[in-house]
Amino acid sequence: MAAAATMAAAARELVLRAGTSDMEEEEGPLAGGPGLQEPLQLGELDITSDEFILDEVDVHIQANLEDELVKEALKTGVDLRHYSKQVELELQQIEQKSIRDYIQESENIASLHNQITACDAVLERMEQMLGAFQSDLSSISSEIRTLQEQSGAMNIRLRNRQAVRGKLGELVDGLVVPSALVTAILEAPVTEPRFLEQLQELDAKAAAVREQEARGTAACADVRGVLDRLRVKAVTKIREFILQKIYSFRKPMTNYQIPQTALLKYRFFYQFLLGNERATAKEIRDEYVETLSKIYLSYYRSYLGRLMKVQPSLRSRNTIFTLGTRGSVISPTELEAPILVPHTAQRGEQRYPFEALFRSQHYALLDNSCREYLFICEFFVVSGPAAHDLFHAVMGRTLSMTLKHLDSYLADCYDAIAVFLCIHIVLRFRNIAAKRDVPALDRYWEQVLALLWPRFELILEMNVQSVRSTDPQRLGGLDTRPHYITRRYAEFSSALVSINQTIPNERTMQLLGQLQVEVENFVLRVAAEFSSRKEQLVFLINNYDMMLGVLMERAADDSKEVESFQQLLNARTQEFIEELLSPPFGGLVAFVKEAEALIERGQAERLRGEEARVTQLIRGFGSSWKSSVESLSQDVMRSFTNFRNGTSIIQGALTQLIQLYHRFHRVLSQPQLRALPARAELINIHHLMVELKKHKPNF
Repeated sequence: MAAAATMAAAARELVLRAGTSDMEEEEGPLAGGPGLQEPLQLGELDITSDEFILDEVDVHIQANLEDELVKEALKTGVDLRHYSKQVELELQQIEQKSIRDYIQESENIASLHNQITACDAVLERMEQMLGAFQSDLSSISSEIRTLQEQSGAMNIRLRNRQAVRGKLGELVDGLVVPSALVTAILEAPVTEPRFLEQLQELDAKAAAVREQEARGTAACADVRGVLDRLRVKAVTKIREFILQKIYSFRKPMTNYQIPQTALLKYRFFYQFLLGNERATAKEIRDEYVETLSKIYLSYYRSYLGRLMKVQPSLRSRNTIFTLGTRGSVISPTELEAPILVPHTAQRGEQRYPFEALFRSQHYALLDNSCREYLFICEFFVVSGPAAHDLFHAVMGRTLSMTLKHLDSYLADCYDAIAVFLCIHIVLRFRNIAAKRDVPALDRYWEQVLALLWPRFELILEMNVQSVRSTDPQRLGGLDTRPHYITRRYAEFSSALVSINQTIPNERTMQLLGQLQVEVENFVLRVAAEFSSRKEQLVFLINNYDMMLGVLMERAADDSKEVESFQQLLNARTQEFIEELLSPPFGGLVAFVKEAEALIERGQAERLRGEEARVTQLIRGFGSSWKSSVESLSQDVMRSFTNFRNGTSIIQGALTQLIQLYHRFHRVLSQPQLRALPARAELINIHHLMVELKKHKPNF
């Protein structure tokens, strides 16, 4: 339809142009004659105007000619005028149809018109409402600004009043004496927390009053008298409490304490507080630290000096390799026993090993330190790091002096047992301090152990090196009895093992293992100096038996040292029994072993050629076994210093002899030797056992 309309428009333009041209030719000059007709003022619509742009018409015509329908019409030769009329007719029909449609929808259009009119009315009312709302908002905004200004002014006044109230409240709170403070100071016991809290409050109020008096506050005169009377009452109660507390602390955990320590504490508090009723808590604490630190340092220095005078001299120190009764120092009864009183020991000319002096010194230190720490916590109302710092301010110089003294002594100490006992004393004292809830000594115990452990390990390593470098040829004459070095090792090792079993330490066991290896190598080197194997075995058995016996007295039966020496002793004992039986019964032993090997390989027929040998063995055993056993027993008795070990060896030899003869019987029961006439001369096994029991030694 659009294309048709376009073609119609184009056709009309062509017709108009053609008609116009014809009219111009017919009319000639009449059409433009002057004065005959006024030209119409059509402006831009005047097609005769010079301003009409024909180029645009050409462009439009050219565009229409590009249309497919126009092209088709031109190709078929249709008359454009006729085609234009036809198109106009179709347009009229379409226009009429459109008019009919509008007429049919007239009611809807009218309804739409009414709705639009109603909407306009509603929008008009909304516009009026919005205008009124805008006017109200303007008035409200003005009121809000007014309220903001009033609120700002009120806030300023409030802040000013609060500032005045805060300062005035602080002043009043600092000056007013509450009834709770008065009640606590007058009635509450000194040990109750509320008394201590109110005492601190009293100090704070006194300080506040002094500050306000300096500023000229007149209200201070009203409370000054009340505060002074309360302070006097508090000081009186504290003095009474200190007196009771200090005298209760005079009952020591041991029977000896630093002389007059409790009385000196009381004297300090009484004199200082009496002469300084206005002394602050800090001044009391500082004066206490200064005074008590000097007291402890002086008395401990004197006590250590006196203890060292009851230590045995170097010439009498002959027990550094043996434990004896020294191990009792770590027993529960001895560990917390009364400490040594030096002047009493000097009068009795008693001497004590270093570990006993160490225990006494450190038990006194532990006892007084625990009491001092608990006193500081309770009296100065401190705990945690504050109590720790205050304790070390009092005891720090004493602890440092003790550490220096220990370090100096250990530099020339070679008594490993004493050092090891000191280590275990410290471990037990550390547990005691923990049970008493006194952690202030933890660092001191660590420092003491840091001095003791390296020295103990150094002494053990020196002993290991000494045994390793020992040349048996330089030790003089040798015999098969236990060597003095192995005896020292046995005593030394058993002492350390028994101590270590209470609180095991792996490093100690490693060092003892190294020492054991070197001692075993030393025993083998000494044994190699003997010419005969029998003497070597006797020496080894004597030394192994001695070391095993000493170890079993103190160490557990399942300890590594006991198991190791037990295995060595069993192996050398078995070898010695074979060596012992070899001279009198060597032929019998050799034959039994050869015969059993032949029987096992299935070559028992070869035994038929051994009849003469067997006969000789039977008769030789029957004639000499009693004398041989007697000689064997005497030899064992002479060779071994431990009769019990000798008995065990003889019993082992006789048992092995019975087993050997029983095996000999079994070999002779073979078909190849069963008809041997000498079998009648065999000794009955049960008879042999009965006879051998008669030779059992009774040591």
